[in-house]
Amino acid sequence: MSQFNVSEKGFYGKFGGAFIPEMLYPNVEELRTQYLSIIAEPSFQEEYMYLLEQYVGRPTPLYYAKRLSEKYNTKVYLKREDLCHTGAHKVNNTIGQIILAKRLGKTRIIAETGAGQHGVATATVCALMGLQCIVYMGEVDIERQAPNVARMKMLGAEVRPATSGSKTLKDATNEAIRDWINNPTDTFYIIGSVVGPHPYPDMVAKFQSIISKEIKSQLLTHEGTEYPDYVIACVGGGSNAAGAFYEFLDDEQVGLIAVEAAGHGVDSGESAATSVLGKIGIIHGSRTLLMQTEDGQITEPYSISAGLDYPGVGPLHAHLCDTGRAEFISITDEDAMNSGLEISKMEGIIPAIETAHAFAVLDKKQFKPTDIVVINLSGRGDKDLNTYINYFGF
Repeated sequence: MSQFNVSEKGFYGKFGGAFIPEMLYPNVEELRTQYLSIIAEPSFQEEYMYLLEQYVGRPTPLYYAKRLSEKYNTKVYLKREDLCHTGAHKVNNTIGQIILAKRLGKTRIIAETGAGQHGVATATVCALMGLQCIVYMGEVDIERQAPNVARMKMLGAEVRPATSGSKTLKDATNEAIRDWINNPTDTFYIIGSVVGPHPYPDMVAKFQSIISKEIKSQLLTHEGTEYPDYVIACVGGGSNAAGAFYEFLDDEQVGLIAVEAAGHGVDSGESAATSVLGKIGIIHGSRTLLMQTEDGQITEPYSISAGLDYPGVGPLHAHLCDTGRAEFISITDEDAMNSGLEISKMEGIIPAIETAHAFAVLDKKQFKPTDIVVINLSGRGDKDLNTYINYFGF
């Protein structure tokens, strides 16, 4: 077994596990004992792959970015997750979890969302399957991601604001967990990232691993090899990165670069660079790297990107950081925004601000002309136009 796969008890090295209130134990245990056998069923795989192809639009292209490659003197490929239905990679996971929820007989779906992409993806699959959907979202995020809130409502979901703490993703997650405790029997909690108690981090990574499976076969066609020299992806909780890294975890020749939000700077007090600022702690049922004060209170994260301001990181990523298997790079708001603008002007693709952080690595790290660099273009920038407009004064 790979040292990067989850253990039977739900750990990646020293990170992971299920640290949950007694009230949630039956729900999490039901999931843990059944998810592997359910998702391995041929009928599950058939339905999952059918929806990924016919509904989501997979496989997404692996696009050779000619102008970027020329500018940075290396071979840059973009994995176009922005072309998925709903505009980001999030739907790969919500499709998987909604089929699972139905097979477990659940009729009510709850979710948390930061940037709103996971909320939209959850509302989308609930509409597809005719299930009730409630999405928890921080009040601050509701304001800065208004188009996604409108989308969720159009899709029939109820959006409930989280009004405590920093009123962002962490607080929305707290509210969703509270709801789940109060409605244990009919409710399924679709977590949007590789966070939360086991088996969620493993389950979400498995559903997102379609990204790296496709990268391998597409790269074989383009370059005659399945293995890039580098895979770059942004990390908040880390689902798009987990999906892009998954098939390469044991291939040491593939460099994995995880890109976090440095906000106004790692030492500014307004940052979300967990790999640098985090210490081991427990958040949302998982032991991981977590930004916290000396006495263990969670520090409020900050990023211009609503999808990256999570105070922790998924346990798989904490393990990749701890073992040195992945290189973690922190990118400021300024560098990310400029990068987003550059990609728009050079490749005709407006990326989500989350994704723009990953592109900023091209300026920070020197690649060889022969290197094959795959950047996971995890989402498109429609949802961020207001932030871009305010930032650049368009």
